[in-house]
Amino acid sequence: MAENEELQEMGSEGEARQKILVADDEASIRRILETRLKMVGYDVVTAEDGEEAVEVFNKTNPDLVVLDVMMPKMDGYGVTREIRRTSDVPIIILTALGDVSERITGLELGADDYVIKPFSPKELEARVKAVLRRTISKDVIIPASSASSAGASAGAKGGKNIITTGAIKIDTARRQVYRKNERIRLTGMEFSLLELLVNNSGQAYSRNEILQHVWSYPADHRIDTRVVDVHISRLRSKLEADPTNPELILTARGIGYMFQRIN
Repeated sequence: MAENEELQEMGSEGEARQKILVADDEASIRRILETRLKMVGYDVVTAEDGEEAVEVFNKTNPDLVVLDVMMPKMDGYGVTREIRRTSDVPIIILTALGDVSERITGLELGADDYVIKPFSPKELEARVKAVLRRTISKDVIIPASSASSAGASAGAKGGKNIITTGAIKIDTARRQVYRKNERIRLTGMEFSLLELLVNNSGQAYSRNEILQHVWSYPADHRIDTRVVDVHISRLRSKLEADPTNPELILTARGIGYMFQRIN
């Protein structure tokens, strides 16, 4: 009964009928995920191999992709590369690989999150919901203690929705970032991570705190915190003049990460 109530609640939130592409070579997984995701209010399209996944993606323009790593014709890493050539759509990868370094390869290529097989459909539904909410929402969760300073920084640096630091301009309303009027492409999760750190410039966050604020993981959720490290590395490669010697996104030794203080 409780699970049915949860499904109904999630379904009501999915009235916009966002579209999800599920790509997996196992027919049983495709059927289960298609059924469950439709039950909670999403439209679903499917693919059974990597080449078909790219084709379906280009034809249907989904709002999110759930992508198995081990697929015939083209693996999930190859599909991620193809999607990232033209799109910042959120990607959740499914992986049964045991090596942690291999599990995060998809993240390094541009995926937003991963779920390890075997997994429960309920777990995947929660990840889909969290990633869509974070990548589409224009609001980032700001701790109450930092809200006033965040607003002051934004106002002092170019307007209510514009934050400027050096050559970098961040438009929080449009979720866009520019360097000297040239747009820098960020994925939704990359932007949400940047927004959290910038709006709380000078405040250090642990990896677990970042996972809670940006990825919406519960405090007791166990996941490799290198998910955060990979996203920080990706952000630095896009924003920093010298990613090996960052001046914007700093490492807070013994804690985690912070954005340089914006006066």
